Formats: sequence, C-alpha cells, structure tokens
Amino acid sequence: MDHDIFQRVTPVSADLPDLNTLDSETLKALVLEKHAVIIQQNAALLEQQEAITSRNHEIENLKLLILKLKRMKFGRSSEKLDRQIEQLELRLEDLETAEAASEPAPSTAPPSSNRRKGTRGPLASHLPRETETHAPKHNVCPDCGGALSALGEDVSEILEYVPAHFKVIRIVRPKCSCQRCNRILQEPAPNRPVERSMAGPGLLAHVLVSKYGDHLPRSTLANWVGGAARTLEPVMEVLRRYVLDAGKLHGDDIPVPVLSPGDGKTKTGRLWTYVRDDRPGGSAEPPAVWFAYSPDRKAEHPANHLRDFRGVLQADGYAGFNRLYEQGRIVEAACWAHYPETRIIWSGCLNASGEAARDVGGSG
Repeated sequence: MDHDIFQRVTPVSADLPDLNTLDSETLKALVLEKHAVIIQQNAALLEQQEAITSRNHEIENLKLLILKLKRMKFGRSSEKLDRQIEQLELRLEDLETAEAASEPAPSTAPPSSNRRKGTRGPLASHLPRETETHAPKHNVCPDCGGALSALGEDVSEILEYVPAHFKVIRIVRPKCSCQRCNRILQEPAPNRPVERSMAGPGLLAHVLVSKYGDHLPRSTLANWVGGAARTLEPVMEVLRRYVLDAGKLHGDDIPVPVLSPGDGKTKTGRLWTYVRDDRPGGSAEPPAVWFAYSPDRKAEHPANHLRDFRGVLQADGYAGFNRLYEQGRIVEAACWAHYPETRIIWSGCLNASGEAARDVGGSG
C-alpha cells in the first residue's frame, strides 16, 4: 500500500487552546478547521481500505485461477500452460510481498477481525538446536530485596540458516518470583527481524539473496520477503542519505528485464545506480552505492532521486540528466568511459587544409 497516503494527511493536534478565552468566531473557525482535517483523514483511510480490498480480491482470484490451471494440467504436458502458471505465481508473489511490506508494525497495528490467521506447527525435531537463555537481570527482588525462586519459563523457537544447513535457536526466558513480596520477574522476548515470524536474520538474508541475487522462486515466503523489506527501510534510507551527501556522484542506469504477468513476455525496467567513491582523490570515507528501481526510463526518475543532491554528477549522455544541469545546483562531469582509452575525440576541429582532424591515437 502507498505510504504517501498517510503523509498527505495533516495530523490533528492534540493540544487545544483554552476554549474559555476564545470568542465565538474563533471557536467556529477552530471547529471548521478540525472538521476539515478529520474529513481529509477519513478520505485517505477510505482510499487505503479500497486499495487493500482490491488487492485482496486480486490475490484470491489469482489463487483460484492457479489452482484451476494446475488441475487442467494434470495428466498432460503443456509448456504454454506451465508458462501461464509461472506468470500468475509471480504476480501473486509480488502482491503478497507488497502486502507484507506495507503492513504496519504489529505492535502498533490495531486488531483486525479480517486478518488471515494461520496455524504453525512445531519445527522439525531432527534439526540441531541451540539454546539462548535470557534470565532476569536482577539477583534479588528490585522492590523489596527479597530472594528469588524459580517460577517457570517461556520457550519460543526461531528457525535460523547457517550456510549448508538449518538450525533452531531456542529462546528460553526463565520466570522468577520474589519469596517476600511475590513479584514476578522475566526478561522481555528479544526482538525479531519480522514480527511473529520464526525466521532469524541469517535465514532472511539467505531468502533475499536467493530471490534477488540468485533469482530462485520464493513464492511461499512472500510474507518474509515483505517483512524483511519493511525492516530494512531505515537502513536503506540511511544509505541513500549518505550517498547523496557526497559532493560528487557517479550516476548510471541499467536495463532490467521484468516479467509481465499474464502474457508470458518481458518488459524493460531500469535500475538506477548512484555511486559515492572519492578514494581516487585521497578520501578516507567509505564508498557506497544506492540503487533505485523504476518501470521506465523517464527523466522524472533521476530528477526525483537527486532532488536533494548538490554537487558534481558524472554520467553518460542520457538526455534525462539535462534537466538537472539546467537548474544549476548539479554540475555535469561528462563521462569518457565509453571510448577506448587510446582515443580522444576532437569534435569540430579542422586542420590547416580544411579536413577534419584525425582521432589522436587512431589508425590511418
């Protein structure tokens, strides 16, 4: 779901002036202002709800269609049918990943009666297990100083991935009670990368690399991928700000084939690359690269990416960058990397006989 919906809503201030000191006209204006803000928020929430409902309907329709196609496939081989199923499964994966990435954090999300509830069985018993014990930090009762006695413990499990094998981490949290005042002490459960998920950080990293680096299908783990994307958003924002804080950037775009769901074809998206690296100039600051995806190559994308950047941009001759140079806050540094190292092109240069000068380092 588009998070900009919430950014467009003006928050209602919790601080009200002393109503007893306001005259009737000011009170009317205040009521009208608050009423307009509430209407705006309600409209944004309704827009969000309609988008969520539409996406949920599309997800259910895709599941039914995939199931129908798989039943049609039973007993016979059809490459065309296989491709249709793959395309629909990719579209379903994208929708479920987007749904998981756009959900608010469970700790702040209001309860919903429409939320899908699943049952999770215990992790396989044959997997190796490691136990992490989070005991109370106090040896005596912090209230009265009384001695503590064991009361029990809570145990949960996280599925973690170590290259070449899985393991289970048992999170044990002992409970202790004070023998004098009966206070119960227990450490809070450690944070997880994705709330209510059994996946550990190593397993999530493996899933993300498999999906986006090795291009292996992970349709059944869409919630993990979306949750990991939401968890990494602050890291990506810090990386973006660090890269754009440089005085000089290298910019480029790479064509990326993107599957078009339903028709078995691909369309061309763009992966925009912005590199900060001043080591050749003697800088000790670490290099970094920030990637941004767009479905096309319109000039609006680099304009949006570099809206806060001021400095030198080294890029190729893509016309979409011209708008940035014209504004004056970004200085163009033409890129010669596309020419052979031994050739320098002199344009518009004539020799004494009126003939075009030959390329320096060229043949003939």
